[in-house]
Amino acid sequence: MNSRFKHTDPIVVSMGPHHPSMHGVLRLVVVPQGENVIDCKPILGYLHRGMEKIAENRTIVQYLPYVTRWDYLATMFTEAVTVNAPEKLANIQIPERASYIRIIMLELSRVASHLLWLGPFLADIGAQTPFFYIFREREMIYDLFEAATGMRMMHNYFRIGGVAADLPYGWVDKCLDFCQYCLPKIYEYERLITRNPIFLKRVKGVGFISRQEAINWGLSGPCLRASGVQWDLRKIDHYECYDKIDWQIKWQTEGDSLARYLVRIDEMKESINIIQQALKLLPGGPYENLEGRRIAQEKGRMNWNSFNYQFVGKKSSPTVKLPRQEHYVRVEAPKGELGVFLIGDDSVFPWRFKIRPPGFANLQILPQLLKGMKLADIMTILGSIDIIMGEVDR
Repeated sequence: MNSRFKHTDPIVVSMGPHHPSMHGVLRLVVVPQGENVIDCKPILGYLHRGMEKIAENRTIVQYLPYVTRWDYLATMFTEAVTVNAPEKLANIQIPERASYIRIIMLELSRVASHLLWLGPFLADIGAQTPFFYIFREREMIYDLFEAATGMRMMHNYFRIGGVAADLPYGWVDKCLDFCQYCLPKIYEYERLITRNPIFLKRVKGVGFISRQEAINWGLSGPCLRASGVQWDLRKIDHYECYDKIDWQIKWQTEGDSLARYLVRIDEMKESINIIQQALKLLPGGPYENLEGRRIAQEKGRMNWNSFNYQFVGKKSSPTVKLPRQEHYVRVEAPKGELGVFLIGDDSVFPWRFKIRPPGFANLQILPQLLKGMKLADIMTILGSIDIIMGEVDR
């Protein structure tokens, strides 16, 4: 080889921020040597919209329409954590019916999120077919959401002390029908994908994370459970009525991209199981905390229960003063631990509203995973981590 080619500087390639496989506006500055990646640096912030600062100038009810724009594929979870934080801070109880409705909505949202992870992930590594199929079930979930909340993606449905509106007539039966339809389809995806030799070549042993590494890097969600850690906040934090439902944590020990795929597929099945049980156990009663409604009513501003008002779609919950305390609340979102650190200030506005998105923490390990891999593996590894830039940049 000619000596003048020996000591050239390594080439620096910018992948993104508008690359279709970056799932948003992530930019990776990659240093390749031939086909091998010798260094990689993720650059964030292209989708930063000041979500935490906006929260400090809004009441919780005013802020609820904003939160669905963090992770715009698992919208119910952002709403859940946004109302759970003030509920825990001000010690507001929610009726059992509202809790079960929340569980059903959250698990439907989890299935929708995992479906829209599965399609693009496989498209990234060269399997186009599932990408067209996953929209079928996802569309049905969005139809259910639309019937209950009025919107398909940005629902604005959860309220402090319950939910905004009760489930419409016939919704429970429709949801049970969907569960019976969806479960065989998930098995169909498995038959189509899991043993495909090309798929296995692309994912098996790629992006390995050991159990200790996953814990040290603060990973959560499927990334953590695929490395052999049985950690699910639904079991650990006992929020909503998950303890009254019989379900298992899904986990794998291999820690590679295949294990993360298997965890998500199993989670979809388990979510369908949770939804079916919750629909069967769904109790009667109010769908919101009527105590807050009664206090607001005594001010004489509005007759909430008059015939004219009774059937209006979504009632906004009374504004709650946040006590002078601080609290960290988290939920098990499809991508991992979604948390909010809330500081109250005896005002209707939060003094501080710190969002802990799962994608942001899970993205830390990316440079370590990519070093020494091939360029083509970047898509596999990034896809298997499952990030949404809306919540990473906030």
